[in-house]
Parts: sequence; C-alpha cells; structure tokens
Amino acid sequence: MSWNDFHHREEILRVVVDTANENRDGALPMHVAGVSQNFADELDLVGALLLKWNARLMGNIERALMREPMDLEATVAEAWRTTAEQLPGVRMVIDRCTDAPASPEMERAMNRAHDRESAYLATAAGLTSGRNAASIEAGRRVEQLARTGLAGPVAQEPAPEPEPDAPTESLADRIRTILAA
Repeated sequence: MSWNDFHHREEILRVVVDTANENRDGALPMHVAGVSQNFADELDLVGALLLKWNARLMGNIERALMREPMDLEATVAEAWRTTAEQLPGVRMVIDRCTDAPASPEMERAMNRAHDRESAYLATAAGLTSGRNAASIEAGRRVEQLARTGLAGPVAQEPAPEPEPDAPTESLADRIRTILAA
C-alpha cells in the first residue's frame, strides 16, 4: 500500500466514522463511496472501526487516569462512556456486529476483540492483570457500569467543567494529603 493509498483509505474511514455517527442505526456503512475499493469486506471495515474505537478509548482512559488516579474503576468506566459519547455510531456498529455478526469469521473476530477490550478495561481499572476469564469478566462489569450512564443511542450531557478560578489539586498534592493522613 502506497502512502497515497494509505491516506485515501484513512479519508474513506473518516467518512465511514462520520456516517456511522450521524446515522446511529448500528448498520455498517458499506455504501460509502470508496469503501469497496479500500476495504476487502465487512470484516476489514469493522476491524478498522475497532482500531479507531480502541485508539480513542485508550487515549481517553490514559487522560482520565491522569486526572483521577484514585477511583480507578469509576474512572475507567467514565472514560469508556466518554468514548461512546464521542463515537456513538461507531459503538453501535461494533455492538451490532458483536451481537449479530455477518459471518462465523466475524463472530470469532468480534468475540476476540471484545475479550481483549474487557481484559484491558479490567487491567486499567486495577481489578486484574493479564487476559484470562477473571479479567474478561471484571472488564465486562466495568463496561456495564459505563453503559448504565448512557441514555440510549444519544449520550447524556457531559459533566460541567470546573470553574476557571477554582483551584485544582495536583496529583502530587493528593499524594501529600494521603501520606499526611
């Protein structure tokens, strides 16, 4: 794949993401111009959407943990929820492809992807480490916690930003407070 092909594929993927987020119907937007020329099949396209979702999720988790390192499980759930609010149509496509896969190959791929995401959530939340049945189950609980905060396909309003004049406690200040107690 040439550099130009890569950029063209990324542009098509951006349109697919935008279309999924606008439609919010869970349908994989195979009809978008350029999809059939740049993606081998539905599995290839949903795999690219999973990469977009996971990259955003991991970034959101990392940023959230930097802001709130004390309540890991709630922080990771909130980061998952934030990602679902940012990419609502993509999340719906992933959920639909997981719940009603188009082929046995897609079913296996979606199950593996869901297991990996669940294990990652559990690890980020400090509940387990590694990828085993316990971590997958713990991660699914974190995901369920995150989903309880969503109101259907339309996300709830995000929490208000702190007032600019309000002092914010740094991580170092929090650690000093804990150590002093």
